[in-house]
Amino acid sequence: MINRKALFGAIAGLAVVQGALSQNVIFPRWRQNYSTDSPNIAGGLAPDQMLVALAGFREMIAGILWVRADSFFDSGNYDAILPIIRLVTVLDPKQIDVYSTGMWHIAYNFTDEESRSDRRYVPTALALGSEGARQNKETYELFFETGWLWYHKIDDNYGKAVYWWEQAQKRPDILPARQNILAMAYQRNGQIQKGLEHYFSQYDKAAAIAKVQEDFGAFQQRDVNENNIDTMIVRMGQRGVLGPASKTSNMGVPYDIDPPFDVGFSAQLSVISPRVIRVRATWNVRPVGTRIRMILRDSDYPNAVPGGLNWDFSNNVQLDPPRDRTFMQDQLFVRNQRSERKIDMSRDPTMYPFTSKDYTVEFYYNPRSAPPHIQDKFGWSGEGMTDKNFLNTTIRPGQRVVYTTLKLTREQILRTGQWRDKVPVIQTKNFELTENFRNNDQAIKIPGLRGTTPNPGDQRTQSLRDP
Repeated sequence: MINRKALFGAIAGLAVVQGALSQNVIFPRWRQNYSTDSPNIAGGLAPDQMLVALAGFREMIAGILWVRADSFFDSGNYDAILPIIRLVTVLDPKQIDVYSTGMWHIAYNFTDEESRSDRRYVPTALALGSEGARQNKETYELFFETGWLWYHKIDDNYGKAVYWWEQAQKRPDILPARQNILAMAYQRNGQIQKGLEHYFSQYDKAAAIAKVQEDFGAFQQRDVNENNIDTMIVRMGQRGVLGPASKTSNMGVPYDIDPPFDVGFSAQLSVISPRVIRVRATWNVRPVGTRIRMILRDSDYPNAVPGGLNWDFSNNVQLDPPRDRTFMQDQLFVRNQRSERKIDMSRDPTMYPFTSKDYTVEFYYNPRSAPPHIQDKFGWSGEGMTDKNFLNTTIRPGQRVVYTTLKLTREQILRTGQWRDKVPVIQTKNFELTENFRNNDQAIKIPGLRGTTPNPGDQRTQSLRDP
């Protein structure tokens, strides 16, 4: 017959031994070999979850939790995945896939009804990537993923993308195809010559391998970079980078970026119902491809900079964004020299709480993120672009961008007080509601072969060379 007192005593003794081992052996070794070195590592985790981290079953529990996360992904229960991501990376900081998937999930998957991502989560994704890179310095993967967030998601401050991808290049396991994109980051960062040099170095490495062995990947990498080099040299010549400093080439022909083209930006914003705004904008550039960044945020939003944020202001992985702050970012797509868009924020009050008194609406356009056919006229840094009202050469050093702001109040956005029965309308000083807006024709208008219109004196329709 089992002696219950002896059994309970043995269990109590084992608990004491386990506690002593956790405190004096397991936890110190975990902190030495696996700790993420973050002072707020336990943020967002329950006490029982942290207890698991000290129980000596890190890798096993981490694997089970990540399998469980798949079911949440499949069902779209994204909120439930956040603490699992954090717990798995605490238990096993060598889980590279969890870090990279977590960054993607946090930066891209939290969206509103119109599929706009919640930008308040981007600093968390960056902090997770930075932590993962520190914990896995031997591989390129998390350095590359963090650079991708800067290059693609943030799409600004390209020096950060350059930094992270240069770090990825130093890792011997980086795939050849992933090395090429650094040249694009150099170009967006204004380092045009360095971008060309990078293509040459990639070509030389691939050509050397292809010369001594039958390697399809090396042949493909060589040919891709040969094409990249040819294309970039042509663009550098047409945009005046390779030629003399004067306004024309040696043949007396103006570069494609001369003279600078006036984009003629203007904007109007109307609050047509609570939390629903209609934006109209003019843009004198004919070809399709322009996307103008629009931001609506608290006027005192922390770490705000013109046209964006100081995104990596913190190295701590915070699972929750600031719930009392509003930051909406969207793109105004231009067609037929105008843009008109309705932005509905009424269905997502947790994402757009509108608790502040004053709000700033920003309009920002940077040619460095423009498609090549637009850059052929504007140049890499806006050398071929101007705007008589909103050209700005200070908010992005070495670049010519279009930037302006408008102001809104909470009462206007929520249509309360004096605005209950009155539509708030704010606009730039040069906005005019022309027939172009009243005519809701969605067909894309293509200029004739002679580049003329019924208004040949209009600067917007001078020739096919103009965008």
